[in-house]
Order: sequence, then C-alpha cells, then structure tokens
Amino acid sequence: MKKWATGAGILAMTAMLVACSGEEAANNAEAESTGSGAGLSGPLDFYTSQPDADAQALVDAFTEKNPEVEVSIFRSGTEEVVSKIQAEDQAGNIQADVLLVADSVTFENFKKEELLLPYKSPEAKAIDKAYVDPDGAYTGTKVMATGLIVNTNEVKELPDSWNVLEEEAAKGKAVMPSPLYSGAAAYNLGVITKQDGMGWEFYENMRANNITITQGNGAVLEGVAMGEQQYGIIVDYLAAQAKSDGSPVELVYPKEGVPVITEPIGILANTDNEEAAQAFVDFVLSEEGQELASEQGYTPIREGVEAPEGLKSLDEIKVLEADSVGLLQTRDDDKATFGKIFGQ
Repeated sequence: MKKWATGAGILAMTAMLVACSGEEAANNAEAESTGSGAGLSGPLDFYTSQPDADAQALVDAFTEKNPEVEVSIFRSGTEEVVSKIQAEDQAGNIQADVLLVADSVTFENFKKEELLLPYKSPEAKAIDKAYVDPDGAYTGTKVMATGLIVNTNEVKELPDSWNVLEEEAAKGKAVMPSPLYSGAAAYNLGVITKQDGMGWEFYENMRANNITITQGNGAVLEGVAMGEQQYGIIVDYLAAQAKSDGSPVELVYPKEGVPVITEPIGILANTDNEEAAQAFVDFVLSEEGQELASEQGYTPIREGVEAPEGLKSLDEIKVLEADSVGLLQTRDDDKATFGKIFGQ
C-alpha cells in the first residue's frame, strides 16, 4: 500500500512538472509571437515631427504589444521639436525618451552635445550601414526623397529637371517649404547648395523667379493640388499619396538626383525608461514596423520590405550625397544665407 502511494505521488508530481513546463513554454511562445517585452512598463515620452496620424498609429502598434508602457507624444515641425529639447536641456530636465525627426544632421548635433544614448539595435542589421550611425546614436527609419510636384491640370509637359524652377514657365507659379521651419527643407538646402551645377545660384535664381516660400511640405501640397501653384518642391510620399487620392498632381524625381532624408530615431541620454525606449526603437526598425511605414505610404529603409505604389525604392533613386557632419557645420550659416536671399 505504501509503495503504491509513493508511486502515485511521484506520478502526480511528474504530471504537475510537465504541466508547469508546458505552461511556461506556451507563455514563452506567446511572448515571442507577439514581440512583447517581459517587464516593460512605465511612461515613455516620444518626440517626433511625423504627421499626427502616423505617429499615433506607430504608438498604437507598439503599445498593443507592450500594453504596460504609457507612451506620450509631442509632435511638431523638426525645428520646433529641436527647440523644445534644447530648452529642456537648458532647464536641466529633458522630458523626451525617444526622438524621431527629419534628418541625420539634427541627430549629429545632439550627438555632438552628448544628448543621445548609444544603442545598436539588432534590427539595424537589415539596414544599409550608410543610414546607421556607427556609434549607435541614431538609425534611419524610412527613405524620404524630395522631388518636384506638378499640377497636371495646368502643366501638360512634365519637367525632368530641377531647372524648371528657374525658367519662365515657373515664374511666380512655384512654391517650396522654408528651411527655417522644415527639417527636411533645411537638409535639402545644405545638400543642394553643395552640388556642382546647382549651389546657391539655384536658390538665387528661384528667388528671382518669384518662388513662394511656405512653412512646410503640407502647404506646398495644398497649393499645387488646388492649382494655386503649378510646381512645388516636396517630399515624395505626400505627392504620391495625393495622386492616389485623386488630386491632379504628378511626382517627378529630377534627373540630377534628389536629396534623401531618413527620419532617424534615437534615445535621449537621460531617459528614465531605457528598456522601453530600446524596445520602441527595435519595433520601429523591425519588419513589422517597416511594413507599417509602407502601409502609411513611406518607402521603408529595411531591406526586403517593399515600397508602396507610386514611390521608388532606395535602389531606384539617384541620391544627391552630402556628409552629415559637414552639413551640421554649415547649417546655421546656410539658414542665415537663405534668410538674406529670401528676406526671411
């Protein structure tokens, strides 16, 4: 009787251990399948220049997998986001944990000021090294080229060159975003003025041709789509989305090449939630995060994720190259010169 009881006890204990290990395996499998991070919780402040809807969709997708992380969004133009962080830094209390804004030059500046926390995401292995900071301060999240948008109701023969903005056909009929507000426009200014055959003469000629300066890319889109202007300088995804929605516009990648920004992401050095910040960066760069970017109408930066209809992939684009460190060194002077030319 005693032997039977002992045997029964062993069997019961064995069954319990098997059940527990099976439950643990199931929980681990569920965590892996959802991509959720064990123990991730607490507040996370996300500063970005993305459009409101896109930023919210990104946060929603992340918090669906990490429900205990409470993400707050501050959204504005790149220059205003930068100003906010600088003001917070001067006050000794930067609120941002994660930053995602237009261009690498902005991140080079923060890196120089030692405001960024180095983090080499494992997801960055699937991204061209040219768009990943070697020290892990930031990583590009998408490919956003700047080209021409043309109103097809007003313009019957599409241009193939930036030169159209200097010609009589575009006199008083073109619009561009201000580099004093738009981070993308500030980056473009630095890149274009360093290209042979363009330089500052290109901007001086556009000024002489009465180009309109507006605050951001959204205003450029509205002006051209409504027929108030016939030509505009714009980030590619806005033009492609507008055409898809039925606006009488066409996107042109000029033959000389185009500036490309990558909307990098990085972690602020004084973050109070480093683990959640790293998980957020990982998600943005992951295949799922990049597929979300494509669904939102952006060209993904991760290899193997297709660009949305109407946009060229990175290997199809002729990129106007410029060194980010060099662009940082001349950015203030570039803006000042632009302001003098256009009376801004």
